[in-house]
Amino acid sequence: MPHHPAPRPLGRAVDALCRELLRAAGPELAAVCGDVLDRLHAPLQVAVTGRLSAGKSTLVNALVGRKVAATAAGECTRLVTRFTFGGLDRVDVVTTDGRRVGVALTAEGTVPPDAPTRAGVASADVSHLEAVITSDLLAELTIIDTPGLGSLERTPLAGVQHAAVVGAEAVLHVLSQNARTADLDALDAFTTDTAGRDPGPATVLAVLTKADTLDPAAAGDAGSSVWAAGQAAAAAQRRALGNRVIDVLPVVGLLAETCETGAFTTTDADALRLLTAEDETTRAALLASVDLFTSVTCDVDVAERERLLQRLDLYGVACAVRALSADPQMSAGRLRAALFAVSGLTEVRRRLLGVLAARTDVIKATAALRTLSTAAATAGSAADRSAVAVGIERLLRLPVAHQLQVAQALTLLTSGAVTLPDDLTAEAVRMGSRTDPGERLGLPGAAGEPMATLALERAGWWRGYATSGVAPAQARVAHVVHRAYFLLWQQLTAVPR
Repeated sequence: MPHHPAPRPLGRAVDALCRELLRAAGPELAAVCGDVLDRLHAPLQVAVTGRLSAGKSTLVNALVGRKVAATAAGECTRLVTRFTFGGLDRVDVVTTDGRRVGVALTAEGTVPPDAPTRAGVASADVSHLEAVITSDLLAELTIIDTPGLGSLERTPLAGVQHAAVVGAEAVLHVLSQNARTADLDALDAFTTDTAGRDPGPATVLAVLTKADTLDPAAAGDAGSSVWAAGQAAAAAQRRALGNRVIDVLPVVGLLAETCETGAFTTTDADALRLLTAEDETTRAALLASVDLFTSVTCDVDVAERERLLQRLDLYGVACAVRALSADPQMSAGRLRAALFAVSGLTEVRRRLLGVLAARTDVIKATAALRTLSTAAATAGSAADRSAVAVGIERLLRLPVAHQLQVAQALTLLTSGAVTLPDDLTAEAVRMGSRTDPGERLGLPGAAGEPMATLALERAGWWRGYATSGVAPAQARVAHVVHRAYFLLWQQLTAVPR
């Protein structure tokens, strides 16, 4: 069984509240408290969202490290699939009435594209698929692969698939080449389908998953490489999405999937060596376009070249040829590692585990308190309603609850409920959604006294802004940002709280 870290201070406070409520709660509230406790101690649940054919399942496979998510159109690509950790691989078709019907993985180890049919369950009766997979990443994150939300035209997820997604605590949103209104719609649809639980900027990371298909000329001043074009496009989409997301990262999804799932073989490496050994003119012709790659005469047969395109695309082939040209003795394992390094997946994983997972405490606590508040509003017992209200009020007075105030302030800013000048909004979001002190201060890589000086300076500035006669809602947000800067200054100077 995986080891899940114990909740941090805020999570422990929510845990204590739930256990206190359990001792005297009625059956309905007790069930809610039990669910909240289970989720507090479970891995962070990340929904992978995006439009149809954006590359969601390919990215899921790369993250999990196994080709388990079906990428071809089929029954299961129209369903929610939850990937969780387990020591024995299996797939359950979960029905709307809670039944589970197990089906075997395919011979290739993937979720069957026709899993409901194999289980003898009509698609209309399926809630979602539950795939239990052995994977290091799944020991820390539960991945929820969703249908193409853009195809829903801003309507909620069909039927009870809503229930399978509603538990997501963070979002990995997959973009295609250009930022479009449909991508904003997809995030709005996710918000609708999670019962109005706005993901917020601290819990949404976006990925440009087909960065290798961009025209290098699109990079402009950034350079002329394909990767530079991907970075430029990601930056443009970051601006288009605004404060809805932490960041937009470029990634070559197919290359990442091939390298991480064991699809890259010594046979592929040998074929790439032969391509590298061709004369410079032939190599240039082969790498000029997909059509020329499979039609120019060379020592690698056409079928093998088509296989390379299916696994690496032309960008990956070009990267491999450059790597082998620089080091002809490179082993297949080292070549795979070199290709993975240029896929961009390392940074996506770093952000997922270093930003989203590091914020698990506040993300889970926020979701838990919202769940408890909803339960209190609908509880049949006045005693239950009072107990929840009093317990939450007491918890919010604790020092650790400031993290909840930061999360609430970010939601107010990004939803438009409270407006500040653009530069102040960007600063507040950066301060509240990052975990690294340098990044929070806008000084990535910085260390020492300059950081502490800036933190104290900005704390004072925001306090002054809060008392400068701005609207009450703006003042409340400003006080939260002031407090965040002050607490960071204390952290940087090791001043006891």
